[in-house]
Amino acid sequence: MAQIEIRLPKMGESVTEATITNWLKEVGDTVAMDEPLVEVATDKVDNELPSEAAGVLVQKLFEKDQVAQVGDVIAIISTDGDAAPAAPKAEPAAVAAVAETVVAAQAVASNGGATLDKNSGNGKFISPLVRSIAQKESISMAEIDSISGTGTGGRVTKKDILSYIDNRVAGGSVAVAAQPAAAVTTSAPAASNGAAPVVSGGSSFLSNIKEPVVIPNPGDEIIEMDRMRKLIAEHMVMSKHVSPHVTSFVEADVTNIVNWRNKMKKEFEKREGENLTFTPIFMEAIVRAIKDFPMINVSLSGNQIIKRKDINLGMATALPSGNLIVPVIKQADRMNLTGLAKSVNELARNARDNKLKPEDIQGGTYTVTNVGTFGNVMGTPIINQPQVAILALGAIRKMPAVIETPEGDFIGIRHKMFLSHSYDHRVVDGSLGGQFVRRVADYLEQFDINREL
Repeated sequence: MAQIEIRLPKMGESVTEATITNWLKEVGDTVAMDEPLVEVATDKVDNELPSEAAGVLVQKLFEKDQVAQVGDVIAIISTDGDAAPAAPKAEPAAVAAVAETVVAAQAVASNGGATLDKNSGNGKFISPLVRSIAQKESISMAEIDSISGTGTGGRVTKKDILSYIDNRVAGGSVAVAAQPAAAVTTSAPAASNGAAPVVSGGSSFLSNIKEPVVIPNPGDEIIEMDRMRKLIAEHMVMSKHVSPHVTSFVEADVTNIVNWRNKMKKEFEKREGENLTFTPIFMEAIVRAIKDFPMINVSLSGNQIIKRKDINLGMATALPSGNLIVPVIKQADRMNLTGLAKSVNELARNARDNKLKPEDIQGGTYTVTNVGTFGNVMGTPIINQPQVAILALGAIRKMPAVIETPEGDFIGIRHKMFLSHSYDHRVVDGSLGGQFVRRVADYLEQFDINREL
């Protein structure tokens, strides 16, 4: 019987592991070549992995929510259609279940035979391990019912009950006093590839910071953070800790751009089959300004400043889930307006449809976020590490403005917007940060109304 090992492939620079989030095929199912087999998630992006062979799935070596390393065998496919599934190995979940039973038995013995029911008052199953922990800590069934479980169907897990115990005080109440932030240090220098500085004291940055424990009030809804939201939170806290943020604001008159786009968008769509949004026009001006001020396009590694050769623009994109992702336009300085427009549209579509590849969100050297999409006139964006600056585009609004002419000044209606430029004060001083965003505004205001596509 011919068997093919399906290994977790390399999924981009610096990605060494992935979490199995969903098997699309079960043992015994027929699988076609290149047919999606399993969904995996990295710290960068979610992906469907296609099958590398046609046949029958005979073994899954990792279960849902388990972490596999790049190169690990995650499944075995038999190329003989009638092949029987291989004898399964003892799975970690089964081993854990046995361990739970043993621990529970020991707990019952030590408590003189007293035990909690396997189902809570609200009908949810309580595992032997959770019951044994509850008995050891004298936690009542009513208290277990009050714990918001993160397991399947709201089941209380070991992590849930240990977290409850950590915050529990006499009488079953929960401590609410805010804890002081723990001292956190960063290693130096950082990796030579421009990766963000490594935080000492644990694998998770947020795990080193003590946050206040909040007691929900009656009727409050408790929503567990999904994996992406946790990653975003961790990345943002790290960025604010690592970089002293400064933000400069400039107002730009974009009347020429608005009028030109209104005139050209139908022709562009007819010729290119794509919508012409404001984003690529703004990106073009930003690229030109980066060429004028290349020290904005840098990263900091310890005491070394890495000056980037390529201009790779990240564009912060809101997902339907409410989360945020930053796909990257690679070598944006080599594209004309049409190329930028197509890249912007393609990356935005793929982000919304969850079709981004790992390489689509790597390698950014400068990021742009469009807060105007949500009607905001300006913002103070957080730097996307290991970059040193980020630009927020505010909403375009019709505003009364003084217009200077040879015949005198008068009041007119103009389209205006604010540009908010946040930068890392370790390497970007106010003069550079302010001049850069002013130069972007200048390029926008000088846009040629008679420009051809």
